Amino acid sequence: MQQSYKLAALFGAMLVSASAMAQEVYVFDAKHTTPAFEVTHIGFSQQRGLFGSTTGKVSIDRAAKKGTIDVSIATASLVMSQALQNLVKSDEFLNVEKFPAMTYKSADLVFDGDNLVGANGEFTMLGVTKPVALKVTNFKCAPNPFNKRPMCGGEATATLKRTDFGMKAALGAASDDVRIVIPFEAVREQS
Repeated sequence: MQQSYKLAALFGAMLVSASAMAQEVYVFDAKHTTPAFEVTHIGFSQQRGLFGSTTGKVSIDRAAKKGTIDVSIATASLVMSQALQNLVKSDEFLNVEKFPAMTYKSADLVFDGDNLVGANGEFTMLGVTKPVALKVTNFKCAPNPFNKRPMCGGEATATLKRTDFGMKAALGAASDDVRIVIPFEAVREQS
């Protein structure tokens, strides 16, 4: 009887170990992960801004087709034309003083065969959290051609309504629909 408990414990430890090995954790490369947005301005042009400071991790188990995403975007890192940059950082829009970060969290990655094609998660902006589905394209994992470290990359996109998050300033001048584009690269965490 004692022997069967030992075998069961050993088998359980092996399963936990195999599961941990299948799960890979990747840390976003801040230099190559630059979230951007675009809105339509009075029906004439697409105005764009990008955020220069992003942190986060992706854990992925490609065999089990599951994983998590946890991203934080520093709102004060917004870059666009100076006049618009100051306005969008103000309390009328991003209110960077009160809300220094926007976040996205997901524990529901979507696969098509072996390819990661999306994520269902929650986006928080201005203290309001709403479900947002990301579409992921061009996702691939391979060794970095320069330093040979394992990495993954691709592009995530979504369209949301800013009024859903309480951002109601300048409706009519700037569209309610905001398109988000996030080119990303992430390097595997070293153990």
